[in-house]
Amino acid sequence: MLKMFHALVVMLMVLPMPAVAGFTFDQVVQKAKTLAEKPYEAPPPVSKFMREISYEAYQGIRFNPDRSLWKESQSNFQVMFIAPGLYYTHPVTLNVIEAEGPRPLAFKKTDFVFADPEVEKRVPADVGFAGFKLTFPLNKKNEQNQFLVFAGASYFRGVGKDNAFGISGRGLAVDTGLPSGEIFPSFTEFWLVRPSPEAKEMVVYGLLDSPSITGAYQFTIFPGSPTKLKVRTFLFPRKNIQLLGIAPLTSMFFYGKNTPRPTGEWRLEVHDSDGLQIHDGISGEWLWRPLLNPETLEMDFFSTDNVLGFGLLQREGKFSSYEDLGAHYEKRPSAWVEPQGDWRQGKVVLVQLPTPDETNDNIVAFWTPKTPPVQGTPLELAYDVGFGKPDIPQNPMGMAINTFIGDGNRIGGGRVPQSYRIIIDFAGGPLSKLPANAPVNGQVTALEEGEILEHFVEYHEQIKGWRLSILAKPAPKKPLHLRAFLNTDTTALTETWTYRLPPNNRILAKEKE
Repeated sequence: MLKMFHALVVMLMVLPMPAVAGFTFDQVVQKAKTLAEKPYEAPPPVSKFMREISYEAYQGIRFNPDRSLWKESQSNFQVMFIAPGLYYTHPVTLNVIEAEGPRPLAFKKTDFVFADPEVEKRVPADVGFAGFKLTFPLNKKNEQNQFLVFAGASYFRGVGKDNAFGISGRGLAVDTGLPSGEIFPSFTEFWLVRPSPEAKEMVVYGLLDSPSITGAYQFTIFPGSPTKLKVRTFLFPRKNIQLLGIAPLTSMFFYGKNTPRPTGEWRLEVHDSDGLQIHDGISGEWLWRPLLNPETLEMDFFSTDNVLGFGLLQREGKFSSYEDLGAHYEKRPSAWVEPQGDWRQGKVVLVQLPTPDETNDNIVAFWTPKTPPVQGTPLELAYDVGFGKPDIPQNPMGMAINTFIGDGNRIGGGRVPQSYRIIIDFAGGPLSKLPANAPVNGQVTALEEGEILEHFVEYHEQIKGWRLSILAKPAPKKPLHLRAFLNTDTTALTETWTYRLPPNNRILAKEKE
């Protein structure tokens, strides 16, 4: 057994299981356990036509909102369905749990509107569902807004009030970023517990399967500002797993303030998230890592002891930073995970992949236990996932609101070859209560044999905060790896900013021959 989960297992076992007409979460857990004891069988794929359908043709298949589940009762919660095809290569089984008990939901082709009659003719009448969308009067009374979508592998996307869809959560990540290749577990069946028409929360159960692990999930869903999911999961490994990702988040970072702008791009920034936040349990440290779009895959491991929270945030919320009337990146939600119970020792893992454009999700963050899971040893975990504004972590410290990086070998930079000028703006928290002449100091550390050439702090009137300027030089052929925070005397005023810039980047100007 994994001792690290013992206390949490005991806690979960005494919690009551929601029950409706004899159906309980215990039954989903038993299904996952039984499934794990059998050889893995991949779900049957949809027809070749649906798998190879063009993007335009698939976009022309739309669910009719007037056919939403529970619309007839004017329920706060209603359900829209998603047809399989294109990226969604296999159907999932959907059930609804009502007063009489559970019943399967049947796919009805007439619930969908087809832009192309030829596509409509070729879509099978029993093609099934790829997933579902939950709606709720999130922004306006008597107006149904999509706020949570379950579709594709174990993905789910959520938004809070006034957000636009962006970052995704996942049920599980397996071997993400490893040379052996990532395994993508999939939700294969869902049970939607019908709420009362006036309910402000609802419950969804999910059954997850993969070649290496199965799982039972209970999502208790609270739409709002933020939208929150209380997650309980029972996991059953089929085999030993090298890198198990708990509560994974997947996002996109193309470029931002801390990276060069790609040739030809007119927008100042393009990203769904701009940084990783971690709140460690033992030290109490709040850590901030700005994201990158690296030239090659980068993996970072942040050791934690009873982690209190982690997430991918979209701190930059000004339209002027993006100027994109279509994508509205300033409205993309931040996502924050809060473990329930003592998760003991482990690591938050950040995986950053190169992407040539904004169409690829290239950022993944998750927690992994110190002791890898082994075949036959079940895991039980509970955590909350929130989607909303960037203040969702409720970080009380001064925060790094800007990170700029440039060549340190130029006028205004430092005139030191192969060095970097790094600018970090801190604001908020304890900083907001200090006068402009307060004795604020910068604490800067270089790792991996790097060298700090200079650093100084200035009051920044425009943000009512402080600017930390650093001139640093990495060791030859090594990354520039820095940590920094502001303090006064022995009191930390800010979160810890950390940055790791690979040696193969496009920031330094080419030296003249």
